[in-house]
Formats: sequence, C-alpha cells, structure tokens
Amino acid sequence: MIHHVALEVREGDADACVAFWALLGFTEVEPPGTLRERSRWVQRAETQIHLLFTDDPVAPPQGHVAVVARDYDATLAALRDAGFDPHPRHEHWGSPRCFVRDPAGHRVEVMQFPPLGGV
Repeated sequence: MIHHVALEVREGDADACVAFWALLGFTEVEPPGTLRERSRWVQRAETQIHLLFTDDPVAPPQGHVAVVARDYDATLAALRDAGFDPHPRHEHWGSPRCFVRDPAGHRVEVMQFPPLGGV
C-alpha cells in the first residue's frame, strides 16, 4: 500500500486543489503542527495526498497519481460540473479510465477499478 503522494502547489492554489481532491472522495486532514505552515493534506481511507507549498511548483508532464473512483460515472460528472475536462483513455484491463489535470497542473488518472479488479 502506498500511504501518500506529495505534490508541489502554489499556496494560492491550495484551496482549489483541496476542492478538486474532494471531488475524488478525499477530505482534508490536519498535517502535523510542524508542517501546517507549508502544506495541506487530504485523505481517503488510508491514502493521503500532501500538497506542498512552493513558489515554483513542478508538475511532471507524464508522471501522475492514479485513483479508483467509487462511482466512476458520478465522479466524472462532478469533475465536468466543476469545470474539469477528463480525457478518456484506452481500457487496458477493461476498466473505464481517464486523465484530468488538477488546478496546479498535476496529471491524475481516474479509473473505475484497478488492474487486479478489486477496489
């Protein structure tokens, strides 16, 4: 299990990024006191996304975070309603999946189920 992924964001984009991750089922959690000044965290089940503040964030063009959407169609509708543009991709293992960019420019893969077929 991967516990967390850290993504660089501008502090001014943090609210929009937290709202984006909420569309994917993540809720904001408090980071430890020593990290509150420089990050915000979101969590779903045991997985966290750490949004690390920086003035010049790096969003890799191909690297990405992948998440399973509990209700894939409703999640895509919520993303579209919020102004995001999910791009469908080939179903390599039979799972509907797409890519979307978060407000900081990070590439996020959203899939109905993972390659091994479980959620």
